[in-house]
Order: sequence, then structure tokens, then C-alpha cells
Amino acid sequence: MAKQNIYDNETFFTEYRKLREREVNANNLFELPTLFSLLPTLEGRKILDLGCGSGERCMDYINKGAAKVTGVDISEKMLAAARSENSDPRITYLNMAMEDIGSLDESYDLVISSLAFHYVEDFGGVVENVYRLLDDGGIFIFSQEHPLATCYSGKGDRWTRDENGVKLHVNIENYCVERRTDSTWFVEGVQRYHRTFSTIVNTLADAGFRILKMVEPVPTEELLEKYPEYYDLFHKPDFLFVKAVKG
Repeated sequence: MAKQNIYDNETFFTEYRKLREREVNANNLFELPTLFSLLPTLEGRKILDLGCGSGERCMDYINKGAAKVTGVDISEKMLAAARSENSDPRITYLNMAMEDIGSLDESYDLVISSLAFHYVEDFGGVVENVYRLLDDGGIFIFSQEHPLATCYSGKGDRWTRDENGVKLHVNIENYCVERRTDSTWFVEGVQRYHRTFSTIVNTLADAGFRILKMVEPVPTEELLEKYPEYYDLFHKPDFLFVKAVKG
């Protein structure tokens, strides 16, 4: 099956970049702070960034002391932006699907992936390759859309509301049916893969990983005072983070 490359769609690429440039978005408020909180000391480490996009995180890792960062992404548009905006002699960008990292012949101290695995059909194959590419004691950290989000098909109202339109609870459908869903986000036909918590955990364990931590970010009281709309996350977190170690 052809691997999805939605970020090379001109409309999707343009609208996604606009979204990420906004100061107030879920990535800046929840995803990035949580990711940085899970990172070990990066001094002198060799890092593989899967789904590196336009390279902001690769540059962050260099600035935090990493010795070398390899950024992998299937999107030529994203990598063109990375080479233009986040270039450094210690960063190598590779135009490659995550499913193809088995062809890499280096080893790494740390493998990181930010909000990319829900686009990947062969999660198990990628996890096995990550395990092989990591040195003993190496760390694997990834975020993805939360399983309570990926099970939504896009059909019908996502929320049950009261007579005033206030959200009472999120509607969950076919959580235990693992599948691909095609949705509209900027453009039609955006493919995501839904898998359960148990599949995620068991895939990591079967590959040999030991899970160190899992995080489902929710807003603080201070953040809710500024952005009350993010109370939604107490019904359904947007993101799931996993930190695991090899061996």
C-alpha cells in the first residue's frame, strides 16, 4: 500500500503551517511542554527524529546539547522548509517514510517522534526497527493522537450537549475496532490509524521495550483561566505520550 504523504499537498501544507505559526495552539500549550519534560539530558547524544517536519525540534535538540540529529520525513515540502529554516552541520535530513527506517545503518541513543504514529499503518514494524536502531539502554519517546480521538470516524456529532450547547461528554464509537479512518482536516482524505491502548503497550513490550512513563496532558488551573475552551481535554485528551527504554 502506498504510504500517505499528505503534507506534500499544497493546501494541507499551507494551512498546517499557518496553524503551527499561531502562538495559541494545542501543540504549543500541551504537546511541546510535555515532550520536553520527558527528554533526558541530551548532551552528546545521537538522536533520530521520526516525522521531523520542518525541523524545529531537530534544532531544539542541537541547542540542548545533542551531538548529532537525523531527521526523517516523507514530505519533501517539510524537508525543504527544514533545510531552509533549521539547518545545522550536526543535523541530517532524510526524505524517507518512517516505515523504511530499517534501511538505516547507524545506531542512536534516543529516538523521538512527535505526533506522527497515528499516520502509520505498520506501527509494529516501525517499533521493531526503532528497537534495533537504539543502543542498549536507549530511550524511545513518542507522542500521537490519543486513542480516544483516533477512534472517532468523523461521522455524527463528536459531543453530547445540553440544551444550551454545553458539552456534557464525548461520544466514543467502536473503540475496540482497530482501523483506518479517512477524515477531512484542511483537505479530504486524511488517513489516520486507530489502535487501542493495549495494542500500543503490547507492541512496545513484545519488541523488548520497558515502558517508563505514559502521559495524557490536561490543562492546569492557570491555563484554564486564560483558555477555558481547553476544559474539553478533561473529557478527552488530545495526545498520548509514551517514554520507553530498550532492554
